[in-house]
Formats: sequence, C-alpha cells, structure tokens
Amino acid sequence: MSTSLRLMAVHAHPDDESSKGAATIAKYRAEGVDVMVVTCTGGERGDVLNAAAQADVDERGMLAVRREEMANAAAVLDVRHAWLGFEDSGFPEGDPPPPLPEGSFAALPVEETIPRLVELIRSFRPQVVTTYDENGGYPHPDHIRTHETTMAAIDAAADPVHRPDLGEPWQVLKVYYNQQFSKARVEALHLAMIDADLDSPYHDWLKRWDERPDDARRLTTRVPAAEWFEVRDRALLQHRTQIDPDGQWFAVPLEFQQRVWPTEDFELARSLVETTLPEDDLFAGLREEAP
Repeated sequence: MSTSLRLMAVHAHPDDESSKGAATIAKYRAEGVDVMVVTCTGGERGDVLNAAAQADVDERGMLAVRREEMANAAAVLDVRHAWLGFEDSGFPEGDPPPPLPEGSFAALPVEETIPRLVELIRSFRPQVVTTYDENGGYPHPDHIRTHETTMAAIDAAADPVHRPDLGEPWQVLKVYYNQQFSKARVEALHLAMIDADLDSPYHDWLKRWDERPDDARRLTTRVPAAEWFEVRDRALLQHRTQIDPDGQWFAVPLEFQQRVWPTEDFELARSLVETTLPEDDLFAGLREEAP
C-alpha cells in the first residue's frame, strides 16, 4: 500500500467522526493511508446525553470536556486532527426556529468559514475528502454549513488565484458524502433483530422515516469495514458526553452488524478520475496515481 494516499474527513462536531465513517478510517489507517479528521466546531452547545459525564462537564465546562474526548477518539483512530475553531450553533427548535446564535458557525457567511479549511487542504493535500450531503445527513445547521464550507473550500483550494497566502493550490480528486445511516441499512438491522426475537432500537427511527424517500440510489460506494467496527465503537465511547454505553448506539450486537451490513456506505459526489460504479474503495481509480 502506498503511503502517499491521503484522506480528509470533515465533520461538524466532536463525535461525528466516530459515528460516521470511523470503521472506514480505521481500515485505511491499517493499510497505511494518511488520514486527517477536521472538526468544524467545539460542540459546546451540545447536550449531555450520558448522565455519567455530567459532573465532569459541571466542573470543567462542555468545551473543555469535548476537546479532551476528541483527542482520545483521534488517538483510538490513529488519525491527525485539526479544529476549524468555530462556535457550535446548537440545534434551534421551534416553528419557526429561533435565530442562530450570533457568531456561531452556521450564522457566519461561507466566505468566513473556508480560509482555515483551504489552508488545511493545501497543506495536507488529500486526494479524497469525505463530508455530508446538502441536507447535512440530518438538518442540523452546523452539518449543513459543514457541507457548504467543505465544498466551497475544495473549490477555493484548487484555485491558484484564491488566497495564495494560504498555500500552494491543491486539487482534491474525489469527494464523498457520508451515507452510513441509510433507510435500507436501518431496516435491515431492524428486521434482523426482530427475527432473532431481540428488541430493536429502530422502531421509532422507522416510524419517523415512513415518508422518507428511498435513498438507496445515493449509495455508490460500499467499503467493507466489518473488521474495524470494534475500533469505531471504541472511538465512539471516548465521547462520554454524547454516548451512553447502555443506550441505543450499542443495542445492536456487533456480530449482527458485521453479518447483516458489513460495509460503511458513501455517495460519490465528485470525481476527476475514471471509476466504475458501484465501488468498494474510496481510492478507486487513484491507487496507481498517488503523488
């Protein structure tokens, strides 16, 4: 395996890197691929979803705790990590939702959110970048802004006229959207649990998705990653504020996941190299050409 292959995964909050595509990252690291995870915000407006972490947050503050959690997860995944340094926008609820907090990531114009990412792309020089689709994976304003920021930064990084002070231009060759939470995958795991007379954690998910369109057409690339699901789970458990070890994230036995849906799935959004769909490798078309 060539060590000149490089992958950048851009996420909105600490913990997103572990819940979306982490087994794929672990697989590629085991093959010698250089991986950088970029986190756009500090996650400071997130809720504490695991009561066991509340005392730590009360003592040190959410931002400090989540920064430490992110460092621990990055160590488990064996990746480089960079913060963009923006403030979490929170998830405003209501009809209509309240205004976004002034100065938060999603409240800023894209022109202000891309420079640091342009610099990182130009210095790290990834052939492949993963991020969220235009809907953010789910409609959190920071996830949508992550999509917008990533796509704009990729274009700007390749433009020799744009901010030469941020480094030499670099052209990303392939861009993927995370599609790990497809309706097809959730349904398959749900039915497997029911068939085994086990309680499925996905009843409510599927009820909410009754009117959700079939997203199977978006899945272009299925990376075999079952062997690294355990690494994914260890990374996810580092985010104690967000993950209850006894909660729904771990309600489906690992063996079920490995047998029923042994891949992590992506949508090829852009490619400047020839490839044949469907793929089983984010670096399809690139392995012989990596500089």
